[in-house]
Amino acid sequence: MIQVLLADDEAMIRAGVRAILSKDPGIEVVAEAADGHEAVQGVRRHRPDVALLDIQMPRLDGIAAAARIHRELPGTAVLMLTTFGEDDFIARALQEGANGFLLKAGDPRELIAGVHAVAAGGAYLSRKVADRVVAGLRGGHMANGASRYPVGDLTEREHEVLALLGTGLSNAEIGARLHLVEGTVKAHVSAVLGKLGVRNRVEAAIAAHEAGLTGRRDR
Repeated sequence: MIQVLLADDEAMIRAGVRAILSKDPGIEVVAEAADGHEAVQGVRRHRPDVALLDIQMPRLDGIAAAARIHRELPGTAVLMLTTFGEDDFIARALQEGANGFLLKAGDPRELIAGVHAVAAGGAYLSRKVADRVVAGLRGGHMANGASRYPVGDLTEREHEVLALLGTGLSNAEIGARLHLVEGTVKAHVSAVLGKLGVRNRVEAAIAAHEAGLTGRRDR
């Protein structure tokens, strides 16, 4: 059972997200919070698998809350809820160790898929969020104006691993797809991160989207 803490300052949004997650018998919302401070306290108390955080909240915003959770309780993955027009917030959240991003107005199936992905150790980007991040990178407006990733330096196997990272799969899931043991996948992931010069799986997923390696996801 994946345990989730849900944080959003709008009660109706929390109710809607909880209703969507309740449709999956493998997910349980164990706590709710109306601001970032409550979210951090709730994660400390409940130690959920996933903290689902709105980016903009009172007292302590979702980005600051994500930073504290990532620093103090790294066993809890952080999945950010965002809206259109919050590109700068997404860039900051990337730097603070967020594991994934979802649009509030996105497909409910992506919400469930995202929770499963980050709980399993993967990274997850809503298709529309990924498109905006890539567009921002190409325009030099996000992630400190990051340059294009040297995907051409990867081996054929590393290309395959990167493509699957871009779809939010964990090491175990990538191993199952490519018929590799998990330790071998971990080595390939480390090589991919090093060659691309990225810090984590989320940035690798962005590189995969930018390179057009992910195709269309149906999870």
